[in-house]
Amino acid sequence: MSSAVTYPLIPDEREDDLHGLEDIDRAELVIFMAGNQFMAMEALMAAFRERCPGIGPIYYETLPPRMELRQILAGGAMFRGRLIDAAADVYTSVSIQGVETLAEAGLVDKNACFAYLRNRISLMVPAGNPLGLKTVGDLDRAGLRISQPSLEHEDIAAHILAMYRQTGGEALARCIMEDKLARGETLLTTVHHRETPERILSGRADVGPVWATEIDHARRQGLLLEGIEIGPQFDQRDRVKYYACPLVSGPNPNNGQRFLGFLQSTEAQRIYCRYGFTPIMGTF
Repeated sequence: MSSAVTYPLIPDEREDDLHGLEDIDRAELVIFMAGNQFMAMEALMAAFRERCPGIGPIYYETLPPRMELRQILAGGAMFRGRLIDAAADVYTSVSIQGVETLAEAGLVDKNACFAYLRNRISLMVPAGNPLGLKTVGDLDRAGLRISQPSLEHEDIAAHILAMYRQTGGEALARCIMEDKLARGETLLTTVHHRETPERILSGRADVGPVWATEIDHARRQGLLLEGIEIGPQFDQRDRVKYYACPLVSGPNPNNGQRFLGFLQSTEAQRIYCRYGFTPIMGTF
């Protein structure tokens, strides 16, 4: 790899998104999972291991898919001064654009990719909803601090922007993404929206749009957080799809296909359902 390549930087504090790092140099399967599935991954990987016990070390990431996409395109990423250059066998995304970018680069065959999950957007607030927020339209309140996923890193950010426009047109989108941002009332995430519950609990933010699965996860953890359902007409449930892709240059294609087959299994679908996802199976 040319020394001129600029590798994306994985922040030092994101070690909990890099799984199996100690065995990365001998990994027999490398998976870049859209990070918002993090709460389901332990159960998924345990079930996959039971199904395919012959596969050796597995390395997988739960970073935002846009960050993982840049990592794939650059041929690696830097983490704590170390080059993480393991080639992915599988990539998952919550954006068709990510799939198309890889297809245009000749790194995936779009016909080999498939949709396998749905999710929806909810608003995360402190327990008891002390500010009495009810709708997306309430987010334009002066002084209201919003933890907002960054368009640079997160696929959810595009879905949230569509939600803003659908709810309140360009005026609401501009208020949140420009006006409140300039006033310091919109706080962009630096990596991904797993930062939102931390900000709300610490009092640094009042609300944040997140995947509904993150609110379910917070409840299971006993965190003093709750969600505001914004209704099927606005929560993007019919627009959001998760896509899974085998990388044509992946060094472990057989193991990659075994994992992709597992994602489509009844067992994996049941696990996802336990964590609030809606499994689907189909094409684009």
